Amino acid sequence: MTIYLDHAATTPMRSSVVAAFAAALPVVGNPSSIHSQGQAAKRMLEEAREAVAASIGADSVEVTFTSGGTEAINLGIKGLYWARNSGAVKRRRILVAHAEHHATIDAVEWMQTHEGAELDWVPVDAFGRVDVGYLRDALADDVALVTMLFANNEVGTLQPVSEVSAIARAHGVPVHVDAVSAFGYVPVDFHALDVAALSVSAHKIGGPVGVGALVIARSASVTPLIHGGSQQRARSGTMDAPGAVAFAVAAREATAALAEHASRLAALRDSLIAGVRAAVPEAVLRGDPLDRLPSNAHFTFPGCEGDSLLFLLDVAGFSVSTGSACQAGVPEASHVLLAMGLDEPTARGALRISLGESTTAAEIAQFVAALPRAVEQARDAGYSDRLTILGR
Repeated sequence: MTIYLDHAATTPMRSSVVAAFAAALPVVGNPSSIHSQGQAAKRMLEEAREAVAASIGADSVEVTFTSGGTEAINLGIKGLYWARNSGAVKRRRILVAHAEHHATIDAVEWMQTHEGAELDWVPVDAFGRVDVGYLRDALADDVALVTMLFANNEVGTLQPVSEVSAIARAHGVPVHVDAVSAFGYVPVDFHALDVAALSVSAHKIGGPVGVGALVIARSASVTPLIHGGSQQRARSGTMDAPGAVAFAVAAREATAALAEHASRLAALRDSLIAGVRAAVPEAVLRGDPLDRLPSNAHFTFPGCEGDSLLFLLDVAGFSVSTGSACQAGVPEASHVLLAMGLDEPTARGALRISLGESTTAAEIAQFVAALPRAVEQARDAGYSDRLTILGR
């Protein structure tokens, strides 16, 4: 039986979410229709919107449902940029860090190529935390927006969102926050953060894949990506009422006992970190050792290829992540680790272990027991035999 330790990629759907989703699927009616069945679907949708809003410290009118975190991030970045440049005054600069998720990196680079945006890359420190001093100095009248993570999705470091928001607000610059990895694991209060927009996704918290939301402040202006009906404030298209219902159940449950849930995960995470360090002393913990997601442990293993290590652990019955990409058989070091100052050989030896609601202490113990053998095999194979190990 495989032990699942890749909750940062996606989480198993909660049984309560599956039940609510299944119950909502047969409901007939377009939420935009004015007949009784359409209005019943709309009521179901709006109750879900209210629940998601309450879970994140927002008003229901501020929640725009999307097809997931990637769409929400694209809508937040592109929509804020276009709105800021809709008048005579042009603001071309986007402040963004190289350590962001690819949904952000690819979006801003597209804006650079196709919309004339100027990317001002904010440095990060050795823990992956954005340089607030650089941001402060870089803010000026020509900045369209700041976009940043709430917590780094690879190494788990929590970001100084409130501090950045206050600095940007003094300059009248909107801030978009990618909270996809943080929501449901640490407190996220939209109104307290006082940012323009914030992205979340259902499948990271026990909800279904294909549902997310961009939370947009009442005071913020966002130009839609999708046109054709204006069903929501910043998004057109027939709304997925069952998906919204499922998202609402997941959001409500993930945040109802958040402190208790986070405390349990942090204890498991700390046990995991201690176990890995004892089993493989040369392993290096990446990300802030304290100020990090309670569910995240990220290591680099000297002399190992992360892909080989992942494969060997998979064969041993453990699902984890490398935090790197492999395209066309060529290993690509994590852009996050490179931004943190690691060299490519070190960055290629990365492994991310992420925990969730279903993770147990027994599973952590089994993983730690299996790890030394996998590291030894990966190290013995070396980089030259990597493709052989991967069966290619």
